[in-house]
Parts: sequence; C-alpha cells; structure tokens
Amino acid sequence: MAFQQALQTSYGRRPPVTAKFPGTAAAARPLGTGYGARIPLASSMGRPVTGAVQEGAARPMTAVRAAGFSSKALRGTAFDPLGQSKGPALPLEMKNEDSPEEKIKQLEKKVNELIEESCISSSRGELRLALEKAKEAGRKERVLVRQRDQASSADHINLDLTYSVLFNLASQYSANEMYAEALNTYQVIVKNKMFSNAGRLKVNMANIYFKQRNYPKAIKFYRMALDQITSAHKELKIKVMQNVGVVFIKMGQYSDAITSFEHIMSESPNLRTGFNLILCYFATGDREKMKKAFQKLLAVPLGIDDEDKYIVHNDDPHTNLVIEAIKNDHLRQMEQERKALAERFIMTAAKLIAPAIETSFAAGYDWCVEMVKTSQYVELANDLEINKAITYLRQKDFNQAVETLKMFEKKESRVKSAAATNLSFLYFLENEIVQADSYADVAINSDRYNPAALTNKANILFTSGDYEKAAEFFKEALANDSSCTEALYNLGLTYKRLSRLEDALDCFLKLHAILRNSSQVVYQIANLYEILEDPGQAIDWLMQLISLVPTDSQVLAKLGELYDNEGDKSQAFQYYFESYRYFPSNIDVIEWLGVYYIETQFCEKAVQYFERAALIQPSQVKWQLAIASCYRRSGNYQKALDTYKNIHKKFPENVECLRFLVRLCTDLGLKEVQEYATKLKKVEKMREMREQRVKSGSARGRREGSAGSDSGQSNQSTSAKGERVSAKLRSLPGVNEPYEASSNKEIDASYADPLGPQIERPKTAAKKRAEEDDFADEELGDDLLPD
Repeated sequence: MAFQQALQTSYGRRPPVTAKFPGTAAAARPLGTGYGARIPLASSMGRPVTGAVQEGAARPMTAVRAAGFSSKALRGTAFDPLGQSKGPALPLEMKNEDSPEEKIKQLEKKVNELIEESCISSSRGELRLALEKAKEAGRKERVLVRQRDQASSADHINLDLTYSVLFNLASQYSANEMYAEALNTYQVIVKNKMFSNAGRLKVNMANIYFKQRNYPKAIKFYRMALDQITSAHKELKIKVMQNVGVVFIKMGQYSDAITSFEHIMSESPNLRTGFNLILCYFATGDREKMKKAFQKLLAVPLGIDDEDKYIVHNDDPHTNLVIEAIKNDHLRQMEQERKALAERFIMTAAKLIAPAIETSFAAGYDWCVEMVKTSQYVELANDLEINKAITYLRQKDFNQAVETLKMFEKKESRVKSAAATNLSFLYFLENEIVQADSYADVAINSDRYNPAALTNKANILFTSGDYEKAAEFFKEALANDSSCTEALYNLGLTYKRLSRLEDALDCFLKLHAILRNSSQVVYQIANLYEILEDPGQAIDWLMQLISLVPTDSQVLAKLGELYDNEGDKSQAFQYYFESYRYFPSNIDVIEWLGVYYIETQFCEKAVQYFERAALIQPSQVKWQLAIASCYRRSGNYQKALDTYKNIHKKFPENVECLRFLVRLCTDLGLKEVQEYATKLKKVEKMREMREQRVKSGSARGRREGSAGSDSGQSNQSTSAKGERVSAKLRSLPGVNEPYEASSNKEIDASYADPLGPQIERPKTAAKKRAEEDDFADEELGDDLLPD
C-alpha cells in the first residue's frame, strides 16, 4: 500500500537524472527552488533539456506538498487540508493476539478473575468451590511466570499478583480446615523477602496454631508478628496483644494474661478486653481488682451518638425525612449491637463477681447495682435487680425472690411490668392462681404490649377452663410479638380443647416453621392428624418425631398402634418390639406382644412377656392365667397344671383357676380332682351369695371381695379397651371351642392333621358337653389387647 502511494506522488513520476553538471563528481542536481544559492537553470543557458517530462503536464512543487497545496489548487479546487474528500480512513491495523506480550496480558487478566471468583464464593459460604478457584489461580500464575521467563521479560514480574494468589490460597486452605497446607503456603509468603510487610501474616499463622490448640507456638508467632508491626499501626498491635491474652487464658497463665489486658486497658480500653480482665481476676480470686476492673468496664466509651438525634421533630419535615432514613440503617444497627454487647458483658460480669466481692451474694449484687447507677448504663440497674431475683429463684430462695420483685411495684411502668410478670409466673407455679391472676393484671396494666404478661394471663384463664378468653389473650400476645413461641404453642392447645382442630393444626404448623427440631410440636401435629382420622399423615409426622427422639418408647408404641389399626401387623410388631426394647415395663406393649404371639401360634414366646407382666403386677391374676393358658395351648399340660396349682395357692377363690384344675386333673386321672371340685362348688356358692346381696341393696354386699373373687369378676371392672381385648381373644382360632380332655394314652391334643379332620376323641369327662362350653378356655382378662 505504501509502495503504491509512493508511485502516485510526483517523485514517482519524475524521470531519472541522466546528466550532471560539469565539474562535479557526484553531486546531485540542484532543485529549481528558492532554497540555497541561485544557480541558473540549464534551459536558460541554452542547454537542451534532457528530462522526460510529458508535454502539457506541470511539474508539482514537492517542497510544499505536505501543507496541502498543489498546482491544481489554484485552478478552482476546494480547500481540503485534511484530505476528507478522499473517502473514509483506512481500517486500523488488527492486534496480533499471538504475540507473547498479548498472551501474558490475557493470562494476568484470567488470574485476577479467578481470585475474585474465589473470594466471592468464600463470602457465599461455598468453601470447596472457593478453594478450587484459588488452586486454579495458582496454576495459571505459575504458567504466567514461565511465559515471562521464555519471553525474556522476567524484570516485569508482577509481585502483587503472586502475593494475591498465594495469600488467597492460604486463606481458602484455612477456611476449609486444611491447616497444614495453609501453614505451608503462609511460609512461602513469609520467607520471600521480595514481599513487603509479609511478616504480618504471622498473625494468621498464629491463629491457625490457636485453632489447633498448639498454644505455645501461637504465642511465639503472635510475638514475632508484634515485633514486625510498627508503632504507626497501634490498633493492630492492640488486637494482637488481645489475642495473646486469650491464649494465656487458654493455657491457664492468668498472671501473663492480666499483664496483656492491663496494658490494653491503659492504652486503648475496649469492652471485650475489660470483660476478659474481670474473668482473670475472678480466676485468681482478687476481690479488690475485680471491683476496679468492673469500674473500668463501666467506663469504656461506647462511641455511640445520643439517642435524641433519632427523635422526630414535627416542625421540620426535611429533618424528619432524614431521621426516618437513618433510624434503622446499618450504622444504627451497628450501634445497637455494640450497646447490646456492652449490656451483656456488664450483666454477666455482675452475676459472676457478685458472690465473690462481698461476704454475701446480696451485698455483692447491691454494690454492682450502685456502680451501674453512677455510670452511663443507668437503665441497667433495674435489670440487674430483676436478675438478682431470678438468681434467688435458682437458689430455691422463693421468699427473697418475691420480696425483691415486689420492690418494683412503685417503679416505672416497664420495670414494674417485668417484675409483675415474674411474680405472676412464680405464683402460677406454686398453684396460687388468685395471686398469679392479680400480678398478671398488674403487669398488663403497666405494659399492655408485654407478650409475657399476656401469656401468663391466658395461662391462668386456660387453667380455670375459660378457653375462649384464653385464646383472645394468646392472640393479643402474638399480635404484639409474632415470635412469642409460648403463646403460639398454648394457643394451639387451647384450640384443641375447643375442638377447633383445624385452627390448632394451623398454629402448630406455623410453630414448626419456627422451631424445626421441637419434638413437642411435631408430636402435637401427629396427634391432631390422628384425631382428624388421617392415619397416613399421623404416621409421617411420627416418623419425623422418631428421627428427633429415636429412643422414645411411647412414640414407638404409638406408631405400632397406628399400624395395627391399619392392619399392618408386621410393621406394628416391629415398632412395639422396639418400644419394648427401650422400655420393657410398659404393660400395654407387653400385652400386645403377648397376644400377637398367641395369634401367630407361638405360645412359647408369649410366655416370657406374660411372665414379665406378672413381675410388674404380681397382684393381677390374669397374667398368671395367661401363662398357664400358653402352656396348655402348646400341649405342655404338666407345666400348665403346676402353674394352675401355684395360682390357686396365691388366689384360692379364683373360679377360672379351679375350673381348669378340675378339668386337667380329670383328664390326667389325678386324685385331686374331687378336692378341687368341692372347692369350686364352695367358691361358686359364695359368688352367688354375693350377687344376691348386691341385688338386694345390702351394704355388706357392696364391699369389695377378696383378690381372688375380684379376679374372677374382672369382666365387671375393666375398661372398654379390656372388652375389646376379650373380644379379640375370643375371635382367635380355637378359643371358643370347648376344652376336650384327652385319654390317658393320648395327651398331645395340640396336633392338627393337615390331611383331614381328626377322629373324634373319646369323651372321658364326667360332665355333659354343654357344661364344658361354659368354661372351655379361661378368660385371660378384658384388657390384653391394645386399642
């Protein structure tokens, strides 16, 4: 392109010079311009022109060509010094992306992007991703260094980029608790003398040693960092010294910790250091220094502006808008957090040192209250007094707690409401409902927006049975404080009592969203679904409850009951058995397991459960009868006979036991049959006489019979659950069939031939078959099966 332009110029059109002036060896021909001495042209001396200029074309003046002048400009051409009439400018020359310099720039940009992505991922809590990005940035940076070496531009190494890569990598290792790798990376930075101020990173290394509980090495690195921090960075030195003091506390070297904390409190006092200093003095038992340290803690400046600046002024709308904007901004929130931290430290320190600085707890607390009243935390004095009363409660000194709280009856409304709330709760716990109600009213009148006072009032109404009014107070407490979980839970219970089950379920579901791991809330939800006849949902929520309390036997038993009602016997057995394993003394669970084995024809396994029930309730004859029945059903008649004899010794008036003794003795051909038959007649006669006395209304007939007669009449004294159990027992295969005695030669009556019915066995009993139906199987009791 440049060559073509050159051809278009006048220089390219000029003919070659073929003649020279005489007398000059190699001098160029002078131009016909006004520059230099005037030399007569060859044409003026009559010398013929040897140039090859075309005829009719004027020779351009090349000396002023760059200024935009030409011979044609004098002939009417428009003035265009910038050459805009020639068309658009030529396109810019494209960069060569394959050049080493361009590759290095792109690689640097990529490394910076990876560092930024790593930091952003770490701030979001994605620690693994942040570490991967940091490692990739390290790999890219090493490639960058090699490319610089190959391009012979090692003098232009970006040290800041290398430092950033290594520091970010070490930070991500530490965040992922890969402490060994983090320490190695920090060592690489610290040992490199080209990095300025790298010695400060020894603070980070000391922090890692602190996390590893390597306290001596942490102290060493903290002190090395202190030596390398200049006096210009005073705040940094104070923070490192604070860390040194904390490490000394961890090591139990309280005197060294006190030295560090005292230096900090003299140079730049802060709340955390003041509180730690009090802890050290408390550990050493120095009363006077505890008092001085508490006073120093109260004197620490908070650096918070006056609260009056947030009060809205009605006369200036512009100022009011500004106040509304800053009332809850980030700076305001930070001030509130700092103030809350100061109050927490002061309250905790007062509770800690109060019993130690004086001869008694009360005297020490009073001194702390007086010191607080003379400080900038005047409003904390009343809170300290209430905490004093709560401490009395923890010490089981209820009288002193009540007296302390009663002192607030004439104080300002907020404090008075808090004290009355605590008094109401105390009297409620002592079941003094009248006093509790009185102080609940005082608390509400003092501060209508106190959710705890409203909850106490609602609890009192709930106890007295006024559920509608209790629900109103619970709802008012929630309106004042939507996070009052006590009010929400009790409101659900109130709706449950009012049979408003859907509203109760709504309350507990809301509460579950707040308290995700509350087992009580999950149980209430499951119970409500069970009442609403939704067993599927009830089972699902009980399964969630099992994940929270996996060893709760009652929950496992409830799951077994629900599966039993659904007809899933295998699942029911699994949960009942787990419940029995965790709590083997639950009578209902033992009953269910025993009956389950009887239903599945494993009577031998049922014996162990009824034996345990007999140990738990030795006065209940039904367990002994159940054991004997299991032996009889399994064909072990001798063991059954021995068991019935033992039952007869303990309960001589039990009719069922005597009936089976008569039957078994007859079947086995024993001589005791007549003796037991005589006793049976006497017991039955006595039973008839008692029934006649009851019918006649005799007072003597109303008195309770003996243990044996009571067990004989267990059908009259059991619950509906027991009736269902008896019905279920009677529905078992073979239970309603009359007991048939076997001959002396064939005793094994438990065998059932699968190929066909048995041949009718000889009837050896002395009585008629119809009479055998009356007592074919003993009644095991009316409550052997669960609901």
